[in-house]
Amino acid sequence: MATLVLVVEDEQKIRDLVRRYLERDGHRVLTTGSGAEAIAMSTDARPDLVVLDLGLPDVPGGEVAREIRTLADIPIVILTARSDEEDKIAGLELGADDYVTKPFSPRELALRVRAVLRRRGTAGGRPVGPHSYGQGALTIDEDRREVAVRGVLVELTPTEWGILTTLARVPGRVYSRYELINSVRGYEFEGYERTIDSHVKNLRHKIETEPGNPTIVQTVLGAGYRLGVREDG
Repeated sequence: MATLVLVVEDEQKIRDLVRRYLERDGHRVLTTGSGAEAIAMSTDARPDLVVLDLGLPDVPGGEVAREIRTLADIPIVILTARSDEEDKIAGLELGADDYVTKPFSPRELALRVRAVLRRRGTAGGRPVGPHSYGQGALTIDEDRREVAVRGVLVELTPTEWGILTTLARVPGRVYSRYELINSVRGYEFEGYERTIDSHVKNLRHKIETEPGNPTIVQTVLGAGYRLGVREDG
């Protein structure tokens, strides 16, 4: 089952943005703008991780963090507008596992959440380590940032890596060009969605036996792309 992340943020737009990015990264997400509700939800739902804004309207974020820590050893990523070094140190002294300041990249936040979960021994509900697809045709090791095709390592650009790992989150699911470019580059990127096609073409030349007849990264006409091989195991 996918990991459960609780997002505690009083600004609705930021809360919804973070939720969308975390869901795209394969997590189940609960949200609230209240510190009191966050404590109650942590008690009832026992999330795998909490993204916590320190500037809450009812209960100070620091108190929320302390209360959550009394419940269980739940990892916490602090999200706040406070950027002073003393505030960062105070946040980490509360037991936070990471600290992200506003304004922030939601994609970076999602990556930090993933990194914290990995350190705690889970990553989006999947065991840490390499994942094999298509009876060993493709192997992705996100911890080592390595991709192997039939046992041979291949070098990918950061964008090619982002596209492949995004498709591999849910094999068979169709991702639109818009979803892919925003997953790889973030909503702040204003590039043309069709640039994804060029990156996919280059990616296929590296991982497909027949790039003109791809079996791993497949095109779904009028919709986008999908990973055409299932995860082994």
